[in-house]
Amino acid sequence: MSSPDSSEVTGIGQIAVTAYDLSRAVRFYRDTLGLPFLFEAPKLAFFDAGGVRLMLSPPEGAEHDHPASVIYYRVSDIQAATARLTQKGAECVGEPHLIAKLPDHDLWMAFFRDTEGNTLALMSELRAG
Repeated sequence: MSSPDSSEVTGIGQIAVTAYDLSRAVRFYRDTLGLPFLFEAPKLAFFDAGGVRLMLSPPEGAEHDHPASVIYYRVSDIQAATARLTQKGAECVGEPHLIAKLPDHDLWMAFFRDTEGNTLALMSELRAG
């Protein structure tokens, strides 16, 4: 049995999301999306997204001044989660919809935008039955 290589990637430690108005973005990620707030530093705010740290910050230069990659947040009930986000004022982009029928589950997604214009998604893997 070989020992693990200490240079191997073991997971995602942090994701950076561009935020032009940090206070507004903190309210969205904390109050609307419901992520646990970790801490704030000058021009930075950090949340726990299921064990992955999410950092909100203004772009650090022109090469970083663009919307974030799409982050897919897992939820068990996509219909209820989408309704909750809409009720809290999130801009939903369409309704939750079936992406794929897989052998042991159905993959559902719903897309929405944060207050900074970044597209995000909810995903739910529902067991067939």
